[in-house]
Amino acid sequence: MKWTKFYLPDAYSPSMEQLVYFHDHTMSIITSITILICILLNSLLWNKLIDLNMNEHQMIETWWTILPTIVLFLIAIPSLKILYSMEELINPTISIKSMGHQWYWSYEYSDKFCKELESYMKYNKKNDFRLLEVDNKMKAPFLTQIRMIFSSSDVLHSWTIPCLGIKMDAVPGRINQSSLMIKKPG
Repeated sequence: MKWTKFYLPDAYSPSMEQLVYFHDHTMSIITSITILICILLNSLLWNKLIDLNMNEHQMIETWWTILPTIVLFLIAIPSLKILYSMEELINPTISIKSMGHQWYWSYEYSDKFCKELESYMKYNKKNDFRLLEVDNKMKAPFLTQIRMIFSSSDVLHSWTIPCLGIKMDAVPGRINQSSLMIKKPG
């Protein structure tokens, strides 16, 4: 992934794949609506014919009320399916607790063995992405159902991995959880 790429990142999880498919589905609907509106505006601008019977046409008014409702259902139903599937926890094999602190994150693996690590930002190298590179990266197994637990010790934090389609807020005094399954190593 490069900074100049204007498309979604490559999907590394099933939820991100569903989000990419939903994005493509919604964009095809929006593109077809835009093309239809441009054609109608073009015919309106260049057509000089006037039909007085069109002013009292009940059937057209009915259809331009029903069609947008159908389009909204075509967008809303897949969206709700994705939202519910992203919140579903299916027998997690491992749980990782992520705690946000003022200038660093701490991670705790506590299911099979107790391991804790702290992840601080690095500032040194020119090739590193600013505010993204850390000294201890969180490691997670792929092809394994993972439960992520998020909280914060001081202020609001946002934990995100775009290619996995996960973004959660860490709020002090509150525990948020999300499921995660990585399909490719890396």
